[in-house]
Amino acid sequence: MKQKIAIQGELGSYSHLAATEIFDDIEVVPCKTFDQALDLVKNNKDIKAVIPIENSIAGRVADVHYLLPKYKLSVIGESFHKVNHCLLALKGNDLKNIKYVKSHSHAIGQCHQKINKYNLSPIIEADTAGAAKKLSEEKSLDVAVIASELAAQIYNLNIIEKNFEDISGNTTRFLTMSSDKINLIDYEKNKKFITTCIFKLKSLPAALYNSLGGFAVNNVNLTKLESFTVNNSFDQALFYLDIEGHAKEPKVETALETLKKNTESLDILGVYLASDYRNNH
Repeated sequence: MKQKIAIQGELGSYSHLAATEIFDDIEVVPCKTFDQALDLVKNNKDIKAVIPIENSIAGRVADVHYLLPKYKLSVIGESFHKVNHCLLALKGNDLKNIKYVKSHSHAIGQCHQKINKYNLSPIIEADTAGAAKKLSEEKSLDVAVIASELAAQIYNLNIIEKNFEDISGNTTRFLTMSSDKINLIDYEKNKKFITTCIFKLKSLPAALYNSLGGFAVNNVNLTKLESFTVNNSFDQALFYLDIEGHAKEPKVETALETLKKNTESLDILGVYLASDYRNNH
C-alpha cells in the first residue's frame, strides 16, 4: 500500500520532489495551502505531510511556523534537498518571445539576477508547480515560469535553462509530520538526534535569558531559535526551537527542565534522527 503524503502545491513542486526522495512508494496529495495540508494530516492517520520549514537563501517559511502550534503534529523526521530551478516555457517557444516570468515569491527572489539579465517582468504565483500547470493550460507565448525539472516533465514544458538560480547550493530543509501521538524513539549514544519544540515564555524580565541558561550550563547546542507572534498580538511571542540532542539524553533533559520552569507552555513536537546533511555541510 502506498504511503499518502500531503504537500503544499501542485504535482511537480519541490515538496513533491522531496517526498519522492524520502519515501520509496508514495501517493502525493496536493493541497493549495499549508493549512489544508496540515489539517488533512491532523484528521487522517494514514496521511503524512512533507513540509518545507526553511531555505538556505530565503530563510524560514513563515506560514509554517504559525501553523505548528495550531495543529501540534508530531515531527518524525527531517531532510535537506537541493533546489535546482529551471526556466520553463511552452514547447517550441523561444526566449525572445518571453516578457514575463511567473513563480512562487521565493523562487522569484532566488533568481533575481537572471530575471534582470533577460529583462523579464516577475509575477508572483502561489507555488512553482502551480505556475507551470497554469502555463500548460493557458499556453501563453509571452510567459515563462521558474519551476523544477519534474514540473517540466509533468506539464510537458520546455526547459530553456537549468540551474537558473543566482546562487548554487540552494537547499531547503523539510520536516515530515504525522498525526500520531509523539512516541519518542530510543536514545542511542552513537547516533545524533534533533529535538524540536515550541514554547511560550512567562511574561517576566529575563525570562528568555533564564530559560536558555540551562542549555549553556549543560553544554547543549541550539541549532535554531526563532520567535513569532500569535493571535494578532505584540504582547508575547512563541518560540520555535531545534535542539541538538535527544530529549531523554541526560544533559538535554536537564536543560529542558530549566526551560520549562520559565515558560507558560512547552510542547515537544518531535525527537528524530539528525539528517546526514548536517554532518557533511
